[in-house]
Amino acid sequence: MTPWFIATERFIPDDGIRWDNYVKWSGLDHLKEVVSLDPLLCPSVLPEIKNHYWPHIVNEDFMLDFFLDYDFLKNELADVPRKNVLCVFRNPSQQPVAPPIGDFEFLGYDLVDVHNGARALTNCGGFPDVYANSELSEVALLPDFKRAFEVQESLRSKHPEEFHANCHRWAVFRAKK
Repeated sequence: MTPWFIATERFIPDDGIRWDNYVKWSGLDHLKEVVSLDPLLCPSVLPEIKNHYWPHIVNEDFMLDFFLDYDFLKNELADVPRKNVLCVFRNPSQQPVAPPIGDFEFLGYDLVDVHNGARALTNCGGFPDVYANSELSEVALLPDFKRAFEVQESLRSKHPEEFHANCHRWAVFRAKK
């Protein structure tokens, strides 16, 4: 499994009315933060792809915000405040471990549609027939590999008509500050 890296904006209670409206809409009143690859909730802090990024980024459709070179990404982030630096694994076949570079802690699993547009877990109004909001951690992730796999498969089988139910399962690690 190859780790990918991305830096996203933090989405926390300090965001005021945006946070309050989100918590009210989602019913996720136990959250302390949303950590996600959903670009609507937690957009990349490096939204412009500069020419010198190309040798260092994942060059796949919808995946251009992900970097393969952690040290390169860290250098690009030197002056960016209020960010989450994430190490992620897409659709791992088993629970991955943090890479030996950096100091990363495992946070859980995110489910984001295959077009990297919206997360199935908290940006689609929920799927109460597949998982309960109470299963999400205080950073809005599924904490268990097996359960994340089950939710991913159930979304696809129970909601084939739902665009966002066709999703990738991402193991998410965050760089410790």
